[in-house]
Amino acid sequence: KVLWTVLVTMLGYASSLPVGEDALCTAEDLAKYRIIFIGKWSQTAFPKQYPLYRPPAQWSSLLGVTHSSDYSMWKKNEYASNGVRDFAEKGEAWALMKEIEEAGEKIQSVHGIFSAPAIPSGTGQTSTELEAHPRHPLVSFVVRIVPSPDWFVGIDSLNLCEGGHWMDEVSVDLFPYDAGTDSGFTFSSPNFATIPQDTVTEITCSSPSHPANSFYYPKLKILPPIAQVTMVKIKKSQPGLSAPFINLPAKSNEIIDTVS
Repeated sequence: KVLWTVLVTMLGYASSLPVGEDALCTAEDLAKYRIIFIGKWSQTAFPKQYPLYRPPAQWSSLLGVTHSSDYSMWKKNEYASNGVRDFAEKGEAWALMKEIEEAGEKIQSVHGIFSAPAIPSGTGQTSTELEAHPRHPLVSFVVRIVPSPDWFVGIDSLNLCEGGHWMDEVSVDLFPYDAGTDSGFTFSSPNFATIPQDTVTEITCSSPSHPANSFYYPKLKILPPIAQVTMVKIKKSQPGLSAPFINLPAKSNEIIDTVS
């Protein structure tokens, strides 16, 4: 409840901030979206070292922000901030929230913060609403893979404004990323700080190329998506639109592979 209160307070504060012109889109008015995060991390899809207990496979809460191009929550091939490190390693949001707040104060690049509840298993869904502004049309978020050394999924600066209008719906398949702050190879690896810190990298079926890596599937060309996110624009005539329930095909991202 305390975290949610802080999020709401910061959302109201950040939404009132002006920004520069560089991210201006020509869409009219604000736009509200329902964001639905779907976990697809099943034992069938990812059989290697699948966490069954202490803790079992699950997802942290989702923490996101709508912003201009002056702000970046995280970016592939760049160094993770201390806030992203804490979130990716431990699921702690306070440092990341502080960074977002400071970005809003200094460069006025943040419109709003949003959060969705954790998912207590590898599959399932969670949702919340977000608000985008013509000067803050970009969406970024992170969700920690639990358990893991410093692995997460997310989106970096997805633009919801297309020309002069807001997109009605957008779906993105999500794949795992390594925050570059812990050198563990497996879901349950003990803490092993990466010194010096590495950049954020995408985890693939062949990278890292070590056989001990929990996502190492050498017979595959590409990993199946471990999650998916869908953002649906809420029509003004339908305030408080409830999130649609999305049935997950049982084998939509099944790995056809023999894993030792």
